[in-house]
Amino acid sequence: MNKLKILNDPIYGFITIPNSQIFDLIQHKYFQRLRRITQMGMSYLVYPGAHHTRFHHAIGCVHLMQQVVNVLRFKDVSISKEEEDALYATILLHDIGHGPFSHAMEHSIVNGVSHEEISLLFMERLNEEFNSNLTLAIKIFKGEYHREFMCQLISGQFDVDRADYLKRDSFYTGVAEGNINSERLITMLNVVDDALVVEQKGIYSVEKFIVARRLMYWQVYLHKTGLVAEQLLIRVLKRAKELTSKGYKLEASNALQYFLNNEVSVKEFNNETLETFSELDDYDVISAMKQWQHHNDFVLSNLCKMIIHRTLLKIKLKNKDIKKENLEKHSQNLMQKHNITQAEADYFVFAGSISNQAYQLKHQSINILHKSGKIEDIVKASDQLNLKALSKPVTKYYICYPKEKL
Repeated sequence: MNKLKILNDPIYGFITIPNSQIFDLIQHKYFQRLRRITQMGMSYLVYPGAHHTRFHHAIGCVHLMQQVVNVLRFKDVSISKEEEDALYATILLHDIGHGPFSHAMEHSIVNGVSHEEISLLFMERLNEEFNSNLTLAIKIFKGEYHREFMCQLISGQFDVDRADYLKRDSFYTGVAEGNINSERLITMLNVVDDALVVEQKGIYSVEKFIVARRLMYWQVYLHKTGLVAEQLLIRVLKRAKELTSKGYKLEASNALQYFLNNEVSVKEFNNETLETFSELDDYDVISAMKQWQHHNDFVLSNLCKMIIHRTLLKIKLKNKDIKKENLEKHSQNLMQKHNITQAEADYFVFAGSISNQAYQLKHQSINILHKSGKIEDIVKASDQLNLKALSKPVTKYYICYPKEKL
């Protein structure tokens, strides 16, 4: 069987699967699940085209990683066959632990288990099946490999993950501001003392990359409508878990039932839990919400209707922290209108904050390699003053409450 297949991607055109191991990993049921996990969570309620999946993104990342390996080898950076295969496997599997709608799971029905931790568990499980061939890939994923640039390619301020998702998300949302020139950026990469640098000629592409990241966060990832939709989804799952713990029977798939009935933290994530998690995707949650919108619990049914019919809560963004009296005013109105408790009203009236930092000065900086051999941080190397401003975190505060009678 020919395993070096060619896939057609709307962003890069034809993508070649680099080796038979990558083909076998793509074919594995754990990875095929990513076809049913939306890359951008609830953002399709704002941008109708944003229905692309984690599967698309992972394949795109492998394609970019192939380009990176070719460019670096051309510049006499030594990368062995084993390291090359490990880089492809790591970038392919870096998001395999994402739950339904990408991030909502982490804050609701599992106790503080991040998708990175679940990705690592999946990789370790796959390593058993693949005769320990993923050992080096796991080392790179954990950031423990001695060749720092390889770890930076997987997780850094300019990594292959970001190079794909900015371009891909901008394409599917139609937000042109996020469209970066990932090919140009990759062509400008080099390695000095086993650390990743960008050649001086690529400085403007890096500036564009940082600005694009900032714009995509405010315009897409932290868009207030997407934000309130994700908060509602988190609250749907929390309420479902709360009702289940009180003895209510809720209709849901077996996989979703498991997570509603059990308290799951990192310690409890054994092989059985992982296997059940591998059967969980967006469809479980959507079909459950379609059932739960008819439930006699006021909170659960209204939260589900809001998402299913896109009649979301009102959300306002402010530059200052939300005052308690504002929240109390909306809570009191809701409690009187519907004769519900404070705890129930809290599901519909809440506040929070979001922050955006396009570039983190202290975290694996993007270094520019000058022709003289001097290496300096992009903020110092750039003549664009606003890059320094972009390295400061910007925080906004939001308040959510019902628009009218539920």
